[in-house]
Amino acid sequence: MSSHHPLRSVLKIGSNTMLSRLLGFARDVILARLFGAGVIADAFFVAFRIPNLFRRLFGEGAFSQSFVPVLGEYRATRSVEETRAFVADVAGWLTLTLAVVTIVGILGASAVVYAIAPGFADSPDKFHLTVELLRITFPYLFFISLVALAGGVLNTYGRFTVPAFTPVFLNLSIIAAAVFWAPHLQQPAIAVAWGVFIGGVLQLLFQLPALRQVGHLRWPRLRRRDPGVGKVLRLMGPAAFGASVAQINLFLNTILASLVGANVVSYLYYSDRLVEFPLGVFGVALGTVVLPLLSRQAAERSPQFPKTLDWALRLTWLIGLPATVGLLILAQPLLISLFRYGAYTAEDAWQSTLSLIGYGLGILPIIAARVLAPAFYAHQNTRTPVRFGMISVAVNMGISLILAWPLQQLGLAIATSCAALVNAFLLWRRLRRDGLYQPQPGWPMLLLKSAGLAMVIGMVLLLLRGNTALWLSLSLWERLLRVLSLTLLAATLYLAGAWWLGIHELRDWYRQRPPRA
Repeated sequence: MSSHHPLRSVLKIGSNTMLSRLLGFARDVILARLFGAGVIADAFFVAFRIPNLFRRLFGEGAFSQSFVPVLGEYRATRSVEETRAFVADVAGWLTLTLAVVTIVGILGASAVVYAIAPGFADSPDKFHLTVELLRITFPYLFFISLVALAGGVLNTYGRFTVPAFTPVFLNLSIIAAAVFWAPHLQQPAIAVAWGVFIGGVLQLLFQLPALRQVGHLRWPRLRRRDPGVGKVLRLMGPAAFGASVAQINLFLNTILASLVGANVVSYLYYSDRLVEFPLGVFGVALGTVVLPLLSRQAAERSPQFPKTLDWALRLTWLIGLPATVGLLILAQPLLISLFRYGAYTAEDAWQSTLSLIGYGLGILPIIAARVLAPAFYAHQNTRTPVRFGMISVAVNMGISLILAWPLQQLGLAIATSCAALVNAFLLWRRLRRDGLYQPQPGWPMLLLKSAGLAMVIGMVLLLLRGNTALWLSLSLWERLLRVLSLTLLAATLYLAGAWWLGIHELRDWYRQRPPRA
């Protein structure tokens, strides 16, 4: 790996993403106070999730996995003007597709809600509110997918900061709508839905100046003469499924959640928001950096390819393991500290804790899959991740059907984590078989030291955590201060312990050097 260590880019993206996630927590605290975990919350969360699923299909997940490798190839082998024409052509076809899907989604909102949350049909008020909200939020798909196009271009050119900061505008828009507009409406969820719509527009506008700087702010065109366009379209179909496995599993859970019990959709949403913090701050940042890096190395047939993949997997383990332990132990304190206000009750916090524990078990395999799948996409192989994604979805559905009714949200969350583990294992095994990945020396000692250290940190957190009654008796600021103190203590002990145990990977990354062989 080069002297310019990619960890710098991961940290840059992660810091901006952390700001967005913190605002996201503020957003969810406000929504919890406003909606709680009842009918209105269920309706809004489903209406918000549906365009996010299609965003994965048409936007950041599938599009990045298919578009970025081809764009990287163009940058390396074609002229500047050919590369700009290619981007404009892809933008044209993506815009047309998004426009059609958005119109169909708005007109067919009732059918979409019935397909995604069939249990809502038993409550006409909840069903009709969800449909009304979806017609407002669905155009978010159009804007955020174009944001993904811009982000893919900027990431390919090494401009990671703007795409990482962009989600801040969505959270600010929703917060503003919930605080300043919602109190004046008979149905406050309408205001929040419009906040989603406006947030999508703001995110797209924020990207445009950065696109101009890299020379790609051009009007979309509808041409298919460029072979690169056809290649992206061919790759994007399988990539849409492969990149969306986690979202598809989540939506299968949403369907079952609407059937197995009241408020289960809301319990899953609040717990998923906490799991998305480490996945978003670290998992997304690492995947964003790894894809263009591996794409370039694959195009150059560089011997650094397996070393880069090994570096990313070590970083996944060393960050994902303590994050998993901390989240599992502090699950209920975190939910109480962030959401136990207004309409969100202590019982809601306990029920959300169950699903958070189930989701937390999947942190490591989900991040690992976000590192392993780009190794295939870098070689423009989207079919293999799709096959494994289909197996993962089948595993999720099978376990969900077994556990959903007896365990409700806990069973659904466990099914999601099991599916993620199967997906990550299959990707890892295939890369080993194809010779694209070879573990570098030092893994056994790394696993032993880090696992022992994580156990110690877990015991310290258990001793200092306190019981539920204590957390419920504290004020907002006392809760937040206590959570922050425990988190900082655990992080400090982990880093100090890693230094003392001689986990060289952390030392080398701190000094911005490639990992030792």
